[in-house]
Amino acid sequence: MKLLKYIFSLCLPVLFILGCTDDNDLEYLNEIVAPTNISALIQIAQDNSGLVTIIPNGDGVVSFDVYFGDDTVEPVNVKQGESITHSYTEGVYNLKIIGNGITGLKTETVQEVAVSFNPPGNLVATIENDVAISKQVNVTVNADNAMSFEVYFGETGNDVPVTASIGETASYVYRESGTYTIRVVAKGGAIAITEYTEDFLVTAILQPIQSAPTPPARSAQDVISMFSDGYADVSIDTWRTSWSDATLEDIDIDGNPTKKYSALNFVGIEATTTTIDANSMEYFHTDIWSAGLTEFKIKLVDFGADGAFDGGDDVEHEITISNPDNDQWVSLDIPLSDFTGLTTKGHIAQLIYVASPSGTTTVFIDNVYFYKPPTPAAGLEGTWKLAPEAGAFKVGPAPGSGDFFANSLDDVTTRACFFDDEYIFSGSGSFTNVLGSETWLETWQGVVSDQCGTPVSPHNGVGAATYIYDEGAGTITLNGEGAYIGLPKVVNGGELPGIPVPSSITYNVTLSNGNNTMEATIDIGGGIFWTYKLIR
Repeated sequence: MKLLKYIFSLCLPVLFILGCTDDNDLEYLNEIVAPTNISALIQIAQDNSGLVTIIPNGDGVVSFDVYFGDDTVEPVNVKQGESITHSYTEGVYNLKIIGNGITGLKTETVQEVAVSFNPPGNLVATIENDVAISKQVNVTVNADNAMSFEVYFGETGNDVPVTASIGETASYVYRESGTYTIRVVAKGGAIAITEYTEDFLVTAILQPIQSAPTPPARSAQDVISMFSDGYADVSIDTWRTSWSDATLEDIDIDGNPTKKYSALNFVGIEATTTTIDANSMEYFHTDIWSAGLTEFKIKLVDFGADGAFDGGDDVEHEITISNPDNDQWVSLDIPLSDFTGLTTKGHIAQLIYVASPSGTTTVFIDNVYFYKPPTPAAGLEGTWKLAPEAGAFKVGPAPGSGDFFANSLDDVTTRACFFDDEYIFSGSGSFTNVLGSETWLETWQGVVSDQCGTPVSPHNGVGAATYIYDEGAGTITLNGEGAYIGLPKVVNGGELPGIPVPSSITYNVTLSNGNNTMEATIDIGGGIFWTYKLIR
């Protein structure tokens, strides 16, 4: 049995502010969450001693305060990943665990500890295929006089059990579907154990339950889309030619149109009425999902100026992808230069997909398009740096309304480490983040040695990103790793539960002072905006 209770502090520690804020600032607490998934793995020695090992766990936790629930009054503080032991006499106890977050927020859970020196009885094991993860089996066990259980999942070559507390779930992902003998062992404080065995059919998920990734924002001149919700599509005559060896079905996955090719050997896709001029493009992209692919091939065919497949000026090239990942969406970005036999790209009329094992594989297809890096934009080229003394990190219900950080450099550096990175915009439309020594990021889930800690993705500067600058709209859209300028912690990196990491982000910008100053505004949702300035 588990009871959850959330305890919210009224003031954040020095990571964000030095003291309590006014009512307007407290609205920001809606964006901060307390630690979650607080629990403990409880294991009892099988020797009638009552010695119990407690291993607390949780998300967003720095440490735990553990109250044993017996005559012991004072709690024991345990770091994330550590364990403690405690001796109980026979009886039922309420073990209280408080998870302490890095911001001062806390979450409390109460977990029952039943210590008995009688063997486990009334064992009930629930064994189920996971509804979201292919070939994953979940086992939940309840039993009297038991504290923990072990599950031997019966896969050849793996005899290491998975351990969980009674009432919790142990999970395992098999390499192959099929029938396996699963053995459950319930353990309590007695030397005797109780076992349960079942032959269970493990099944594979044969269709994605989530849509393919949303394509990043691109200007119209930088993409030619054949099939994608993210862009305007060109005209395609057929997604399955008469000579194809596959079955085509147009389906929706999570509200997103998707092509499903069953029993796929090869399938032809043609745009012969209006061929595709991909001379200015640099990459071909497609997203694929399959439960059983060992090989996937992509062929592009240029019919030549006459627009006919006649062997005269036709050119083609096929790319092979060996052992693509299964049971997940795989995004393929292939340089057109890799299609070495495709010596002309001005009249592409045919795309062919080939799958192995041939004729027995189902493949889901989405986001089929050609693209190139963003068109260069005037006005941004050069190196920019954040200017915290000029208004960095301001938050409120509207741009510039209500300061979460004060505007002075001293306030920013004493209340939180600030970005002193360099942001390099090139004339080719690429963007690079060079980390400074005081980048405001830290390892959120664990203990940090100082306030700043270790930079984490995506703001880690490991690679170039791309940008689209729309001078007329006053926006800049950044795509790719390292592409997030000055984002506040709650939307940077996904360390906080429930906060998604954007694949791209669009800033409202105003260039001033001869294009030497950029003022940017980020809408992070909930009516909250962050504004700051960059300087050359």
